[in-house]
Amino acid sequence: MTATPFADVPAWVRRCDTDPELGVAGRDAVVTFAVRCAEARHVITCDRGRFAVGAATPEFELVATPEAWARFFAPDPPPCYHHFLAMRMRVPGTAVEGDERAYAQHARIAHRVLALGREQLHGPPAPDPDPVVDRAHIRERYVTVEVEGAPVDLHVARAGTGTPLLVLHTAGADSRQAHALMADPALTARHEVIAFDLPGHGSSGRLPGPLGSWTLTTRRYGDTILAVVRALGLEKARDRPILLGASMAGEACLEMAYRAPEAFGGVIACEASEKVPGRTTPWARDPRVDTATFVPEWIAGLIAPRSPRSCREDILWTYSQGGAGTFAGDIDFYSGDWDGTAKVPHIDTGTCPVVMMTGEYDYSCTPRMSEQTAARIPGAVFWEMPGLGHFPVCENPAAFAPHLDRALQHLGGPHD
Repeated sequence: MTATPFADVPAWVRRCDTDPELGVAGRDAVVTFAVRCAEARHVITCDRGRFAVGAATPEFELVATPEAWARFFAPDPPPCYHHFLAMRMRVPGTAVEGDERAYAQHARIAHRVLALGREQLHGPPAPDPDPVVDRAHIRERYVTVEVEGAPVDLHVARAGTGTPLLVLHTAGADSRQAHALMADPALTARHEVIAFDLPGHGSSGRLPGPLGSWTLTTRRYGDTILAVVRALGLEKARDRPILLGASMAGEACLEMAYRAPEAFGGVIACEASEKVPGRTTPWARDPRVDTATFVPEWIAGLIAPRSPRSCREDILWTYSQGGAGTFAGDIDFYSGDWDGTAKVPHIDTGTCPVVMMTGEYDYSCTPRMSEQTAARIPGAVFWEMPGLGHFPVCENPAAFAPHLDRALQHLGGPHD
């Protein structure tokens, strides 16, 4: 069986005590927790940035089977074993026991401690090279649209010329996720890449209501997309715009292909399924949990392990900047209001072609879930994206580029 750090917990904890990231994450934290494998409980304490082998009763325990821990601590863990939250959602026998709120409050610390256990055995990870993103040619402006009777100024970014490629951002994020696409000269020579921030996201204005009251519904999402299409005059473009999105934005692509197929030349729905249960969490709104650190931890394991470091950090930073309740309000749609079960078989791919593709490390909407949905859409195509996770547009632009080009070729647009 693969080695685990349980054989030398003191050395593992010494590594934690000298880790710069844990020094920041734990500098104001006092917590005792345990990692449990079968009957063995390994207790670790954090006292304002100092880590030690503990003896006190842990506030919470991270539990998994010996087989699961062996796969987790492997040098190249397979999908669903690469992160504790992935195992918790998809691997039986994985759980948080004890004070769930304490875990949410200290998730960043707990997850980093586990990552250092893997590094103790195999050394630091070797991610793919950081991309160079030249934002000099991105054009930005605001457009005023009406959403549910209220005017709101939406921030829009665009670059390039040609068939419009309208890119939607993921839950709790904003249009910065499309910057790498806007900086790709091969893509922008053929397509005008356009992205906007939903109301209350990024640089867009808010809809009326108390701070933290945002919630996204299928109707609201679709109305906003169509309002932007009209405001930008995309319905008058020589070629109908192509819609691209991942995660909740991938679901929106399917909704638009069903609701307004004549408005789009095709949709590219990444990390999407007719329904994605199990991703709501009370801790994204709990006033006793710092959502600026919890929300990035909740989504960090959705990023593929070999994604470039700068891309990973940009994703996490964007999620830490989300407004009060914004991420949770988006998840109300992603893992709640959206249900395309009765819709997807009626999508007319003759009018609006559908391409679906999902990263192999996505444990929220797995490749199998996407494949099953694609099979219910007459004429849709699906393929898995090796080495990618839940955020393919921005987590590894170089790895995503050939998949995007293949999708655009299938839709019949201009390509190399």
